[in-house]
Amino acid sequence: MSTLYLFLKECSIMDQRMDSKWWLPFLFFYLFLGFSDGEVRYVLPEEMQRGSVIGNVARDLGLKVTELGARRARVVAEGTNQLCELDTASGSLLISQRINREELCAQATVCTLQYQLLLEEPLQVYSLALDITDVNDNSPAFASGEIKLDLVESTVLGRRFPLESAHDPDLGTNSVREYKLSPNDHFALEMSAQLNGNAYPELVLKKTLDREAQAEHVLKISGLDGGNPVRSGTASIRIRVLDANDNVPVFSLKVYKATVPENSAIGTLITTLNATDLDEGVYGGVTYSFSHLSDKMGGVIEINPLSGEVRVAGPIDYEEASTHELDVQAKDGGGQASHCKLIIDVIDVNDNKPVIEIKSASAKLAEDSKPGTMVALININDMDTGSSGRVTCSIPDNVPFKFISEVKNYYMLVTDGILDREVQPEYNITVTATDAGSPSLSSVKVLTIVVNDINDNPPTFMHDEYNANILENQPVGTFVFKVEAKDMDDGSNAKLLYQISETSEVSPFLTINSDTGELFTARPFDYEQTVHFQIKVTARDGGDPPLSASCTINVFIMDQNDNAPVVLYPVQTSGFIAEDVVPIEAPRGYLVTKVVAVDADSGHNAWLSYKIMKATRPNLFMVGLHTGEIRTLRVFMEDDEPKQTVVILVTDNGPECLSATATVSITIGDGLPVLNELFEFADESQESDNLTLYLIIALSTVSSLFILLISGVFYFKLCRRGYVYRSTPNSLPVFPSTYYPPSFTDFSRCGTLLNDERYDSFLTTGSWRGDFRFSSNTDTDTLKKRSAAYQKSTLRRASTDRASLKVRVGAPRPCYVVQ
Repeated sequence: MSTLYLFLKECSIMDQRMDSKWWLPFLFFYLFLGFSDGEVRYVLPEEMQRGSVIGNVARDLGLKVTELGARRARVVAEGTNQLCELDTASGSLLISQRINREELCAQATVCTLQYQLLLEEPLQVYSLALDITDVNDNSPAFASGEIKLDLVESTVLGRRFPLESAHDPDLGTNSVREYKLSPNDHFALEMSAQLNGNAYPELVLKKTLDREAQAEHVLKISGLDGGNPVRSGTASIRIRVLDANDNVPVFSLKVYKATVPENSAIGTLITTLNATDLDEGVYGGVTYSFSHLSDKMGGVIEINPLSGEVRVAGPIDYEEASTHELDVQAKDGGGQASHCKLIIDVIDVNDNKPVIEIKSASAKLAEDSKPGTMVALININDMDTGSSGRVTCSIPDNVPFKFISEVKNYYMLVTDGILDREVQPEYNITVTATDAGSPSLSSVKVLTIVVNDINDNPPTFMHDEYNANILENQPVGTFVFKVEAKDMDDGSNAKLLYQISETSEVSPFLTINSDTGELFTARPFDYEQTVHFQIKVTARDGGDPPLSASCTINVFIMDQNDNAPVVLYPVQTSGFIAEDVVPIEAPRGYLVTKVVAVDADSGHNAWLSYKIMKATRPNLFMVGLHTGEIRTLRVFMEDDEPKQTVVILVTDNGPECLSATATVSITIGDGLPVLNELFEFADESQESDNLTLYLIIALSTVSSLFILLISGVFYFKLCRRGYVYRSTPNSLPVFPSTYYPPSFTDFSRCGTLLNDERYDSFLTTGSWRGDFRFSSNTDTDTLKKRSAAYQKSTLRRASTDRASLKVRVGAPRPCYVVQ
């Protein structure tokens, strides 16, 4: 509608002088052109005031005014200055700068400015075309204020003398339409039609000149345009009356056409003009000049006044003007002149690189963006024409992005794959625009896109299960263990908080630092009550929604020597001590009784030792160091008291040992039978001492052999790599049978103990019963006598306690383990 309004307004002005029906065909043409192919075209005159309304874009495109601001609508220019702007409040297109048609399009018949209306979210691009019409804002002007002519008085009547035409930058009816000559008796003014619709004024002699009567004539010539109001320009014609020179210069062509490539070097010959004069002497000499040359062209084209050669005088640019029309005058020595037109077509060359403009860009992009998400809108423009102006735009192949082009010269950069910030947090995309010229030119611009993190990675622990050790009796707040989880996300999505699972029954046992994952005790622990417990720790990140991971921590309580030994037998009560009776005929080494004590601790802390602290007769009894068995050191004598009291000190093996005492009351009885089973192994301690010596020698021998074996392996592997030593089983070291008691089974072949060799240990409260029992699979021969079982168990116990030798049941290697 704006197009129609402006067009009708222009036509109404023309209708004041012309028939009103001439513009009707053009009306239908503009209606068709203004709304075809998704393009809105506005026709507006030049020199409109700033802020003037060109048209309502929102109404013409069927858009809501409210969505212009929400979608960041804006008008961008295509290769020209930004001469208009969009008022998003009203949807109108406004003039923002002075529009001068002569500056923008020079003498071009059609002056069209291309703009685009951009709307985002979603992206839409509309084409806006502004047809700038000419207004009569320039007056005709002659190149010089005075035209000089020299005419001989013998010039025949009717002789025509071409004059310099006036120049008007306006076009159409606003350009020069007629000339007027001041009243006089000798000359009249007529128009001479030329090619390309141009006309030159010619001075026609109507009355014979007489030099003697009037030697000089001064006339006024006025050039008038067709504007409303009419503008005019004036020059004076000074005519000197001479004798002779009755021929004028004549050009070989009325119109000269030439071509020149843009950016040609200064001095490049464009063409050579030729005009001849039949006169001789001074009147036959011809000089060339431009009748009218604008300031812009004055430094680009020059003509040799004597030879007529037209050359390049400065930078000539196709993008500024593709065609130049120049008026050339040839003048002889008598002042007579003729004119021709020179048309120079500028040949475009590929001298402009493509221009890359980022019209809209998202500097940050979420890593969960779907394929097809627009990242940037890029405009590529090349001022060259033809193949030199055809541009292709590309980006590297190894990025998850691609170009989509739905509007000419506009490219949308969209995602073309899955983004992962943990793999690549930033992309520097090189945009390359290359034209199709020869040689081709290209431009490069780097677009940086930062990938924003989302919470798509849960925390992870290095292990699903951890083991932690802590001594019992530690104060509250003692450090236990530190768990650490990793999260590949960034920022708040990677900030972890640790907590103990509340569902666990042992959760009150420990506390955790939620920021560092350090675990501390929430209560003291007692090994005798709790040896091991499990807790579950959860690491939760700060994402929305948060993600979490868990791990299990096995906490083992380590024993401390915090329990003193407790005597089970004999029972220690206040006011009563049980008495043990021993026959007076008991020989040396006779088993009198046994002190039985236990320690609630474990390991070395529970390893008990016995020794006599006080006795009625110091040299009458002895106690086993680790067995607690009280035996006689000698036979009883008549002077020995019938009642003996022995105080036994029981100590554990802790770093700071704890102890208890047991008071044993022994009565020497007469007439009691002496049991052989209680003194058969009276020399056991000596035999055990010998066994300890044998075991030390055996261990030393095995260690020496092992060191020699390791040295031999290193020797053969490092010094003689080509030789492999393989020993036979017969050459391996074998423990001699003399290194252990005859009742031990030989396991030198490192086999596994049979089930019938396994045994269980337990404590008794009896004074003479053994400490070991055998399983039901034990050989029946060993169960014939109770005393034989006692003897074997006593031998095994003494060997184990004194030499710290324990046979590990079911272990393939080693067969003997020394603690």
